Amino acid sequence: GPMVQNGSLASVNLPQSSCGYISSLPLHMFSERTSDQALMCRCCVCFQEEQQQQKESSATSSSHCPSAARRKNLEFEPLSTSALILEDRPSNLPAKSMEETQRHKQEYEEMVAGAKRREMKEAQRKKLQMKERHRHEDSISSAMVVWNTEILPHWDTMKGTRRVRELWWQGLPPSVRGRVWSLAIGNELNITPELYEIFLCRAKEKWRSYSETSSVNDSESAEGASLADRESSLDLIKLDISRTFPSLFIFQKGGPYHDLLHSVLGAYTCYRPDIGYVQGMSFIAAVLILNLEEADAFITFANLLNKPCQMTFFRVDHELMLKYFAAFEVFFEENLPRLFNHFQSNNLTPDLYLIDWIFTLYSKSLPLDVACRVWDVFCRDGEESLFRTGLGILRLYQDILLQMDFIHIAQFLTRLPEDLQAHTLFHAMANTHMVSRNRRWTQVFSALMKDCSKETDRNGSPALRS
Repeated sequence: GPMVQNGSLASVNLPQSSCGYISSLPLHMFSERTSDQALMCRCCVCFQEEQQQQKESSATSSSHCPSAARRKNLEFEPLSTSALILEDRPSNLPAKSMEETQRHKQEYEEMVAGAKRREMKEAQRKKLQMKERHRHEDSISSAMVVWNTEILPHWDTMKGTRRVRELWWQGLPPSVRGRVWSLAIGNELNITPELYEIFLCRAKEKWRSYSETSSVNDSESAEGASLADRESSLDLIKLDISRTFPSLFIFQKGGPYHDLLHSVLGAYTCYRPDIGYVQGMSFIAAVLILNLEEADAFITFANLLNKPCQMTFFRVDHELMLKYFAAFEVFFEENLPRLFNHFQSNNLTPDLYLIDWIFTLYSKSLPLDVACRVWDVFCRDGEESLFRTGLGILRLYQDILLQMDFIHIAQFLTRLPEDLQAHTLFHAMANTHMVSRNRRWTQVFSALMKDCSKETDRNGSPALRS
């Protein structure tokens, strides 16, 4: 009988028919619905006749294999849907009428024509896709030449020009991305590769001492709590590394970048013990490691986390985080009033989705290539671009989100669609204006900070306390 795979026929083989019609076509040219309908329509008479014949012969053939007896009565075994449509019926069954034969042939030809149309459409789609890919590669190649010969050698004078900012928005060529990020983020902390080696050696010594471990008495001593905290921090690093870009299989144990990521994160916990390791840092370090050498990745990582916005979040400064959320909502209401009101009515606050986005600079939430584009703009525009990206995502999925309730919105924003494309996100970001009542992001945020200071002064006044 017909071969079946996933509920549809596996292949279509057309034997020589009475009308000389010969063909052999793959089933993907036929829709499952069409094949099933054809099979049902052509077989109903055959099936009824065969059932009647089986009943009549059951008494005499009960001692033999029933299926073998039935097969013996057929002059041929249908190999496919097309065989059922185009072949004449076996001689022991009623023959098809001429009208039915012509109708079956016409329906089959329509199926083939439809399949050919679908194949042509798919071929055209692939051709356009390949053409776009070549265009994109040519664009990257020419941009790489411009960055290497005209911009990077004259970085300080060129970085703020309109032409460079436009090229930056279009996406940095992968070959220069790491260097541009490093230059844009800077090294205000004056960290050197030698300093990195020093902190890396300290981290390795601590790992060695922890593995050799302390006794129960040590853990109960006055220093035991801090030791336990540090050990839990090391455990968290190991756990987080295993969950960092798991689909790439390069940061997990045994992968080529596992030890490198472990080194950068371990060295940072020794460099900034006041901050230590915070969940989500592994994604930021991993993106930098993919684009920079080890020491440069550490230097850029430490300076990046020293930026005001990142320091606020990684220190978990609740008051400042609330100011960032409040500033975000100002532009949220300005750009997407309907969605803003929908979120308000569902009590969906920015912390439910922004924290995860900001902590990892979107590298966990977005496809890696899209996240790198977001990083490009972040290095160009600073913290404002992180909140603009968030608004771009909300704009992009506004119609979907308006149909959802609290639970589904939170789930959707936590796990964004994997097929999200950079050009669609950046189009949404381009239509997002970071201006509210003639005030830009920095002005809105500064005003909120001043209001916070005044409120603190009033609450701290002896007269008010009395």
